[in-house]
Amino acid sequence: MKLNHKSILLTGAAMALCLSSVAASAESIRFWTTEEQPERLARQEQMAADFAAASGHTVEVIPVTESDLGTRATAAYAAGDLPDVIYHPLQYALPWADAGILDTDAATDVIEALGEDTFAQGALNMAATADGFASVPVDGWTQMLVYRADKFKEAGLAPPTTYANVLAAVEALHNPPSMYGFVAATKVDENFMSQVLEHVFLANGVSPVGPDGVTALDEAATIEVLEFYKAIAEASPPGDLYWDQSRSLYFSGNAAMIIWSPFILDELAGLRDSAPPTINDDPTTRDLAAATGIVTNFSGPSNPDGAAWGDIRYFGITSDASTDAAMEFVQYSMNDGYGQTLAIAPEGKFPVRRGTSEDPAEFSKLWATLDVGVDRKAPLGDLYDQAMIDEVVGGLDVAKRWGVSDGQLAVASKIINSQVINRLVREFIDGERDAAATVAELNAAIAGVQ
Repeated sequence: MKLNHKSILLTGAAMALCLSSVAASAESIRFWTTEEQPERLARQEQMAADFAAASGHTVEVIPVTESDLGTRATAAYAAGDLPDVIYHPLQYALPWADAGILDTDAATDVIEALGEDTFAQGALNMAATADGFASVPVDGWTQMLVYRADKFKEAGLAPPTTYANVLAAVEALHNPPSMYGFVAATKVDENFMSQVLEHVFLANGVSPVGPDGVTALDEAATIEVLEFYKAIAEASPPGDLYWDQSRSLYFSGNAAMIIWSPFILDELAGLRDSAPPTINDDPTTRDLAAATGIVTNFSGPSNPDGAAWGDIRYFGITSDASTDAAMEFVQYSMNDGYGQTLAIAPEGKFPVRRGTSEDPAEFSKLWATLDVGVDRKAPLGDLYDQAMIDEVVGGLDVAKRWGVSDGQLAVASKIINSQVINRLVREFIDGERDAAATVAELNAAIAGVQ
């Protein structure tokens, strides 16, 4: 039964008080989730059970492998058999809305009911449509520039929030092999290099796509990107470098700066035996975590506002949904059940909804109390100071990705996946051509990606 999704959404005590009247119209809804690991599934099933107790609606939690999500959703739409709610990555939000898979009115109504101003603006912007929002942002993470704050302080260096500050730190701290100024990604066939490069390009306001699709890179700004990346690569060890070497060298105390995902946060604090800090003889040490700072938003000379590279996940309410029940479930998951939602993997699930109108920081504060780690557990708030927690969460306000604001994420993804940018940047680093010639090669290669 599909009801009017403009109806009042109930949460918490109000939902419990109305249980007797709701029970008569209770629905069973299906929820697809890509969080399919057993422990994560168990958390989602518990949240579904708690929602059922509060609302009378039952939820079938159905795991779906992320790589299969696109084809399964397309087939289910064609068959008129979509689930009610889908937890999905950013790449599907706008295309699914355009295809009719998502009920954008329902998502917009949920966001308005929860309070648009309680969400991180960057996460909302990535799913914005002409009339509202394709999906409801749930959680996300931003890539981080991780640095030795203790070494920066000793040398009187400003945090690495700009190209210029990074290069000043390289100049002051690069002393190989005991300390490399940076460990840049240079292995061209690794997605890690693609991700790091997109962050560096975004920081300087450079994108290979615009509103009409592929667009020529701005020559002057791209030259700034290339010269910056070459400088940090030259302050790195030789060879083909990716996430493994950057983490290992930082953990051993031999790197001043790296770019990494927040999944490094628990490892930095000695909570994972498979990736221990080796800065001293104690594999459980928290000394390196205490000596570390992070930057999520950094800028180049042509883009003073800078950018953070973000990966956001969403709840999509589908066009086949039992709409009111699906909306209630999403609202519950983003309100009374939000702690359970974030607790699935807090180190990679920053709260895109910071709080409520009554307490604007409620969920940010809650997130800092959630345990992270594998072999040992501890809350992030016990491992890192409040300023660092604020920086971690704050990156979502300015999170960006190529093509999102222009409705060209699919085109940008093809360019990224072709790895032509990785290859040509590496050739520039290796001295095969100058910067201007590399920009010309990049434009030609990007235009040829189909």
